Amino acid sequence: MPAPRSAPGPDTAREVIGWAVFACVLVPVVLLWCGTAPVTAVGAGLGLAGVTLACRTLLRRSLRETVRGVADHRGASSPVD
Repeated sequence: MPAPRSAPGPDTAREVIGWAVFACVLVPVVLLWCGTAPVTAVGAGLGLAGVTLACRTLLRRSLRETVRGVADHRGASSPVD
């Protein structure tokens, strides 16, 4: 029987956000290197940063709700047969 999968922890979330921030910096650099206008490259970076911030917020909220649900489940009394 396979082991139950657990919800991703804060370290996993931090790693994902770290890679997203890296992409927010890397994309404008690559766009500039390929000859894109600086305004366009900065706009792309800011757009990615906005999406990253929104995803980070949703991920943190989801993790908080998961932890709260586990705590509620542990505290709930179950009927005894």
